[in-house]
Amino acid sequence: MKRTAVVLFNLGGPDSLTSVRPFLFNLFYDPAIIRVPNPMRWLIATAISTLRSSKARGIYQKMGGKSPILPQTVSQADALEKILSAKGNYKVFVSMRYWHPMSNVVAKKVKAYDPDEIILLPLYPQYSTTTTGSSFEDWEQACKKEGIDKPTTSICCYPTDNHFIAAHARLVKDSYWKAAEDEKPRILFSAHGLPEKVIEDGDPYQMQVEKTAQAIVQLLAIDDLDYTVCYQSRVGRMKWIGPSTEEEIERAGQDKVPVVVVPIAFVSEHSETLVELDIDYRKLAEEKQVPAYWRVPALSSDALFIDALAQLCLNLERSGEVTSSIKGRFCQGMYTQCACRDNNNLRLAA
Repeated sequence: MKRTAVVLFNLGGPDSLTSVRPFLFNLFYDPAIIRVPNPMRWLIATAISTLRSSKARGIYQKMGGKSPILPQTVSQADALEKILSAKGNYKVFVSMRYWHPMSNVVAKKVKAYDPDEIILLPLYPQYSTTTTGSSFEDWEQACKKEGIDKPTTSICCYPTDNHFIAAHARLVKDSYWKAAEDEKPRILFSAHGLPEKVIEDGDPYQMQVEKTAQAIVQLLAIDDLDYTVCYQSRVGRMKWIGPSTEEEIERAGQDKVPVVVVPIAFVSEHSETLVELDIDYRKLAEEKQVPAYWRVPALSSDALFIDALAQLCLNLERSGEVTSSIKGRFCQGMYTQCACRDNNNLRLAA
């Protein structure tokens, strides 16, 4: 029976307070994040990781001294493998981008498994050069080093995949109607932001995030739904895409409407959800006199979401290419950095 290795990609996070600084260095040393050549990039990464490490340690202290993202991703991988194994000979591996286990180690494990084919599946539903693109490139380098030469199909994105949208909509609907018992709320679809320059250079992330929100709203089918897409986690002095989640919380306070905050681009609970959304933005909402603040959980190991990931793999026609769950030519025009742009055969069924 054919053996298939599925590599599940995620951001990663420090597993102790002492690993916070090297985790930050790995993040900001990534050329997809800091887009300048060495040695300048090394100097910038060293400076940022040094300056931000104390504040970052304080954030992780609020989560018990480490990031929960690895155990959550392992749980997602286990649940996915259980579904896939009922359909064939699948083994799911977890690969983190900026902390262990990283591609160089995971590639060794995949080589030892000796699969007939490999599927690359990011836990980033919306494609960005800074996330999925960076992870795929890092994986490719690790495979070259290990001499892995197996047919590989990369799933670049699934922002409007039917199963993925259904998983989100179920969680959003539950929180929305609880919030609506007192007063009609506004949904804030909050995603991690990016510098405007990244989008201007052709990155399709913002467009795909907004398409995800639109698809959820359509499936919710709530009359006169009040919603907006906003962006969080701004770092540095560059101009970032907006509106910011902080601005939208302030606007909700001015309009005296409750908010239901949806982590639209995060499928795991980590610092941006457990601290930024649950603590920092909740406090801001109280200060701005927002009547009520509700936060929808990340998808994590939600059964519908895990089934969505399984269907992405099972419905895949092995093309040995970069492919998407989106039917048709989705990222056109300015989106020159889309991984599927030059692939005329987008072979996944939505």
